[in-house]
Amino acid sequence: MHRSRCPLEPQVQDEGPVGIDGEYPPFQLNSSNMDKRQQIRTEMRTKRQQLSLAERESAALQLCHQLDRSRLFNTSQHIALYLTNDGEIDPFYLMQAAWQRAKHCYLPVLAMRPANKLWFIDYQPDTPLCNNRFGIPEPIHQNKQRQFKTRQLDLILMPLVAFDLEGNRLGMGGGFYDRTLSYLKQRRYWHKPKLVGLAYEFQHHSSLPEQYWDVPLDAIATEKAVYIINSR
Repeated sequence: MHRSRCPLEPQVQDEGPVGIDGEYPPFQLNSSNMDKRQQIRTEMRTKRQQLSLAERESAALQLCHQLDRSRLFNTSQHIALYLTNDGEIDPFYLMQAAWQRAKHCYLPVLAMRPANKLWFIDYQPDTPLCNNRFGIPEPIHQNKQRQFKTRQLDLILMPLVAFDLEGNRLGMGGGFYDRTLSYLKQRRYWHKPKLVGLAYEFQHHSSLPEQYWDVPLDAIATEKAVYIINSR
């Protein structure tokens, strides 16, 4: 099992939902919010990178304990997770718990088309990995046959840099999750997948500045608790 990997989302300034042609959509960006988001991002990344290996290991075990007894995890069969290296809380034990219960695990990979979005590929302990264009390891995917449609996933456990209890998530700034999951902002009757951010408890922020492209979470899980967002 590979436990130390590059961060899923390359650290960049907030891009928003850049289209396939790389252009911004015709919306006005809130530069004040973007500055605040970058300040929070820097602060939180520094804090989590300062954690000792023992602290990270303990938090990963406690995170598994919190989610392992949750309805969100127990009722899900197709679960997307991530590999960690930038100090994110590690879902390694959650992967093990999922495999032990014959659940299916998936990892995100950068899609060739449409650009700037994610695919999800099945993942096992012996799945071969290769580096994408950012040097980030991901499952080898030579064709679309192994691609699992996002709408077929039951649960996406995603990394984050900061969260609030309104369901807002601050990522690394690449915007890959938000672009991939943007359809969920218009959903009325479609309830899959559920989106759960994984974080250390100290990554809780009282109120994150929002941008129009942000896709809200259904819950946040830390080593201390699982926070269900009632409005989702």
